[in-house]
Amino acid sequence: MRLMIIGTLEGHIAQAGKIALQRGAKVIHCEDAQEALGALLNGRGADLVMIDVKQKIAPFIAQLKEHRIHLPVVACGVSNDARAAVKAIQDGAKEYIPLPPDAELIAAVLEAVTEESSAMIGEDPSMQAVIKLADKIAPSEATILITGESGTGKEIMSRYIHKKSKRKDGPFIAVNCAAIPENLLESELFGHEKGAFTGATARRLGKFEEAHMGTLLLDEVTEMHPSLQAKLLRAIQEREITRIGSNNPVKVDVRILATSNRDMEQAVKEGQFREDLYFRLNVVNIRLPALRERRGDIPKLAQFFADKYAEANGVAKKKLDPATVEKVKAGHWKGNIRELENAMHRAILVSMDEEIEPDAVQMTDNPSPSIALPKGSGKEVKPQGEGQTPHTLKNPGAVEQMIGRTLADMERDMILNTLDHCLGNRTHAANILGISIRTLRNKLNQYKDEGIEVRTGTE
Repeated sequence: MRLMIIGTLEGHIAQAGKIALQRGAKVIHCEDAQEALGALLNGRGADLVMIDVKQKIAPFIAQLKEHRIHLPVVACGVSNDARAAVKAIQDGAKEYIPLPPDAELIAAVLEAVTEESSAMIGEDPSMQAVIKLADKIAPSEATILITGESGTGKEIMSRYIHKKSKRKDGPFIAVNCAAIPENLLESELFGHEKGAFTGATARRLGKFEEAHMGTLLLDEVTEMHPSLQAKLLRAIQEREITRIGSNNPVKVDVRILATSNRDMEQAVKEGQFREDLYFRLNVVNIRLPALRERRGDIPKLAQFFADKYAEANGVAKKKLDPATVEKVKAGHWKGNIRELENAMHRAILVSMDEEIEPDAVQMTDNPSPSIALPKGSGKEVKPQGEGQTPHTLKNPGAVEQMIGRTLADMERDMILNTLDHCLGNRTHAANILGISIRTLRNKLNQYKDEGIEVRTGTE
């Protein structure tokens, strides 16, 4: 856990830092936001930022987004200044912590940041075999390829391996190869010098240098453009990188983990992924089972997410009704753990009973309710099995609503509605729609350019 503290905080900075150190965090202190940004650009990574409310929080968060630095930012201030706290949240801070610091509050914030990455629920026999293999190979220096459907927990497994490795005290750096545009991914990985290209206003160290002496996760590596795959292969083989705009190679000591939700052998056959890079990454393969293949873990995972979002939303924690347990265990869960998480997030918010009732859990594989037709429409919709042929429409009213609309309009509505259903999670939405994350991202960018509001969310 790497904590960056920004500002003087009227002498309380040392106390906050000391508490964090006692809780196992590595602390970096910067006098102001500009110094902090410079440190981040030069490879001094962090997992959490605590910033004085007197600093310019909104511009700092905007600069983080501009430089594609994804960090949770927590504001701190001396005394309980309600106005300052509200403004900090409006400026983009995730939370506000009053100072002088309370040891338990600081600990809770640190725990909240690391909670999800440290949670490994895997008591089902199929998952136990995977964890046993991970435990065996984690202490080695072998490159590991983690495969499985979207939402099976590949990044969490990567963090688990890092924590079990000899590099556990070094940084863990993750790069989502699908979420970063092709023309920026090279800079993200290898860094660049000032003036190397338009917009390169300062030197930036890449993720390879930031992960020095630690672990670098290449998430969804099959989405990387073939031209960049050759440079990645060289970096792994030679253990050195060259920043864009520089001729001086830099030695790096990094362990590589990679993930993919695709059939990589098929991607190699189709020429979408280099065979030599595939062999370099696939020294050891860990395949994560789909959630429907580890049904013994579903009740505990569902309860874990229900408790998590009850606390996050300030509502009472509830147990799952026995009938709800059976319902979630029987589900197909095409989106795997991510879909289950979203379903339990909704469930804890809409549940009306003392225990989470089955109707509160919305699942994508449930049949859609039929739409009632107005009286006098002259159309009778018979239930399935009552004289219907396989070609009889279950919902002719829905089909009538499509008449006169273009395919592009219907496609747009389907994409945006699916994204809303997934609470803005693009990877989950792409998986349900059966398209790549890159295709989905391009469609959403097109809709934004057309002036259509697109729900913000996560990759």
